[in-house]
Amino acid sequence: MALIPSQVLRVAILLSYFSILCNYKAIDMPAHQTYGGSWKFLTFIDLVIQAVFFGVCVLTDLSSLLTKGSENQEQDRQLRKLIGLRDWMMAVLAFPVGVFVVTMFWALYLYDRDLVYPRLLDNFIPQWLNHGMHTTVLPFIIIEMRTTHHQYPSRPCGLIAVCSFAVGYVIWMCWVNHVTGVWVYPLLEQISPLAKVAFFFCLTVLINIYYVLGEILNSYIWDGSKCVLDTDKAKAD
Repeated sequence: MALIPSQVLRVAILLSYFSILCNYKAIDMPAHQTYGGSWKFLTFIDLVIQAVFFGVCVLTDLSSLLTKGSENQEQDRQLRKLIGLRDWMMAVLAFPVGVFVVTMFWALYLYDRDLVYPRLLDNFIPQWLNHGMHTTVLPFIIIEMRTTHHQYPSRPCGLIAVCSFAVGYVIWMCWVNHVTGVWVYPLLEQISPLAKVAFFFCLTVLINIYYVLGEILNSYIWDGSKCVLDTDKAKAD
């Protein structure tokens, strides 16, 4: 038996995301006042994705609790829809985007922080909030994957959805640059147009790799657990 029920963990994680989002939005940064506001940053988009995802998880838990033992087919159908939405969000958005944000941010930060997180931001964003946005996302999503089995869509459908998100964000960044004349991230100011195309392509490939990684990890965790349970049951018989 888990030390802390998964339902309680999801509520705690959801509340932590609300706290992070509220504190981030309360910061009076110049970048928040320009075109696109916070929505031009993938970190903020990812925080919203994670908050919505865990909100759906909590809603699914509540619905499952309220309909437990009920024979109402309509309620059961609505619950299955919620579970389907939860699993789709986990597979296509929460895991690949969350892992992408954490790994890319810290890789660039360690190489040259000014490429992604200029020192000027230290005057606005405290260290705990920086880690809340760029670090805790990974353990939170791993906890969710470890405590709940998620049904992944077919790989082609999943990859198409992930590619659509990645291409959509690239188009959004290019549009912001078209309107303002400034790239969202300092790194993009320092490379040539051809290098930008190659960079965007590589990032799209990487986020697709993270989708496949999530699918493999989910199968490893839950197929392995099923094998252990079946073995224990066979021994008991």
